[in-house]
Amino acid sequence: MFKLSGRHQNKNLENVKRWLLENSRVLLTASTSAGMVILLRSLGLLQPLEWGIYDLFFRLRPPESLDPRIVIVGINEKDLQEYRYPINDRDLAKLLQKLQSFQPRVIGLDIYRDLPQEPGHKDLVAAFNNIPNLIGIEKLETKQNLGVRPPVVLSEKNQVGFNNVINDADGKIRRGLLYIHNESGKYRESFALKLALVYLKSEEIEPKAAANSDYLQLGKAIFHRFKRNDGAYIRADDKGYQFLANPRGIIDSFTVVSMRDVLSDKVSPNLIKDRVVMIGYTAISLKDFHYNSYSSRLFTSPEQISGVEMQAHFLSQILSSAIYGRSDIKVWPEYIEWLWIIIFSWVGASLSWQFRLPKKSIFTIVLIGSGIIGISYIAFIWNGWWLPVIPPIISLSGSAVMIMFYLAHLQEEWQRSTEFLQSVINAIPDPIFVKDKHHRRIVLNQAYSKFMGHPLEDLLIKTDYELFPQNEADMFWQQDELVFQTSQEQENEESFTNAKGVTHIIATKRYLHQDAAGNLFLVGVIRDITARKKMEEQLKETAAKLELDNANLKRLGDNLHHQAHHDPLTGLPNRKQFLECLRQAIEWADLNEQTVGLLFLDLNGFKAVNDTLGHTIGDLLLKQVAGRLNGCLRGSDTVSRLGGDEFTVILPGIPGELGASRVANKIRHTIDQPFELEGHIVSVSTSIGIALYPLNAQGIDTLINHADAAMYQEKKHHKKQR
Repeated sequence: MFKLSGRHQNKNLENVKRWLLENSRVLLTASTSAGMVILLRSLGLLQPLEWGIYDLFFRLRPPESLDPRIVIVGINEKDLQEYRYPINDRDLAKLLQKLQSFQPRVIGLDIYRDLPQEPGHKDLVAAFNNIPNLIGIEKLETKQNLGVRPPVVLSEKNQVGFNNVINDADGKIRRGLLYIHNESGKYRESFALKLALVYLKSEEIEPKAAANSDYLQLGKAIFHRFKRNDGAYIRADDKGYQFLANPRGIIDSFTVVSMRDVLSDKVSPNLIKDRVVMIGYTAISLKDFHYNSYSSRLFTSPEQISGVEMQAHFLSQILSSAIYGRSDIKVWPEYIEWLWIIIFSWVGASLSWQFRLPKKSIFTIVLIGSGIIGISYIAFIWNGWWLPVIPPIISLSGSAVMIMFYLAHLQEEWQRSTEFLQSVINAIPDPIFVKDKHHRRIVLNQAYSKFMGHPLEDLLIKTDYELFPQNEADMFWQQDELVFQTSQEQENEESFTNAKGVTHIIATKRYLHQDAAGNLFLVGVIRDITARKKMEEQLKETAAKLELDNANLKRLGDNLHHQAHHDPLTGLPNRKQFLECLRQAIEWADLNEQTVGLLFLDLNGFKAVNDTLGHTIGDLLLKQVAGRLNGCLRGSDTVSRLGGDEFTVILPGIPGELGASRVANKIRHTIDQPFELEGHIVSVSTSIGIALYPLNAQGIDTLINHADAAMYQEKKHHKKQR
């Protein structure tokens, strides 16, 4: 894997900080808008609006075809006129027996029968006993309503389902029930589920627990249990096993026949055979009607649906889901819905901040809001997803409006600030410019226009890159950006070329000004320092020339000093320098209680070389002798030429006579080696006199005389040997 270097990491961190700084207003506005919408939603204030959109999607979706599996025997107003209300047990028994003769798969009796309705109660009890696929109904007792017990016979045969329905705060039924657990822990099945289980048993579909959950699975369907904050619901009562209803429509969803038609043999047995038959009141006078998502109308009164039809919709939903996998209503987890709201809040704030034009922002927000509705509608009709619509639209438009108000405030403060800055800088004679954070000039004084050589109008509409050479424009941009990034006052020298092609050197002082609305302005004050810089350059040239002259004088003085203290032929210290070096050596010896050796050398046979080979060869010989002497001595030793063929050697810190004698022998051996001088082989020797301080003398003159005398003694000895 690749690992970022520290420099790249720091750069990325700086980019993140810069992005957060530049978008802090957008992030704050988006967070505020989203937070307010989430709060309103959590308080349930948006619930009616969300229910309204949800119901609208139901009404706008393509109509579903009639469900052929369900036939409703509706007891309408004409039936009541003929058979009276309540229907007596004998007529009801006839109806049940007639229907059973048509061989339905299951019969659902959506009529309460907790008390006998004579005449014919025995006939009804017999019918209950003889029809095995008959499901009765009961109403469970709740805190709000008294219950209605089911027929005893059907209850004993466990052929009863409850008919309790759940009304939302606006009176509509958008949820159904599958089970309710009683206080003893046993569960009771709903009327619709009871009918569905009998029907599905013939399809070899049995209820079971879904994998890895406690949800009910029937065939291809898993019924997700409703939770208290699902969809637009806020802290709803989620007792029992509830599910979100997905009705087929408001009319023409099922085949409906009347009780009279059945008893008068006007209904074909094929219409009933192998179907679910549901018997219930459809007469308006009995007021057994409800509202669902299809009920609302824009210009007309809401349409109601009878109780038996409501149960038929629940039954149809269960059967279609189990057999065909028809989509149920699904919702996102609450945290994803919050994220959905936050995203559109950020989109609204970001786009308004970017556009900065109210008309363009409003048009875009309307377009995106329509897109939210369109996406949510497509998701609803495609796979039954109930997505939040109202909250993201409110957060989208809310954040956009907040940004637009803020931008209007910024624009007002911007206008005030620019007018104030313009009035201030016009009274200043120095060239002054004011730029925004995009490096655009927004306020200039006349001195700036005159100095740049461009009309004020051109300077306000053109960029630095359009007015100055590339390198100068780059420099201006970098220095401006440095001030924006650091918020620190900066002063630096720059060069620029005016409209006439004349290059000036300027000192520009930049600093930031922030108004009450937080608008940032870069203010720059320019001073022309061209003349001063030319003078500085002239002074530098003069100083450099003086420095060169001083160096030449020093070099000349060093040469004169060297010539005064050194032999011009060999470059060795001369007599004057020799005496100075000897004095220093003796002072050092006295201070450190050391010995100083002094050697006097004289070349034997040098005169003969001069006489026979000439002075040129003699001079070459003296140079080579000087070189050999320096080469065979220590760095602390000093070789001098006193004149002619006489040389001296000062030996500081020499260890007595033995040490001095060894140095003298080394010199003799070195000088005794033949010299090659311009094709001539020359051999000479040397006589050496040795004197030691303080052993042989206490003063310089005495030491010199002692060494000189010793050298002459050796020279006489050398002549006698010859």
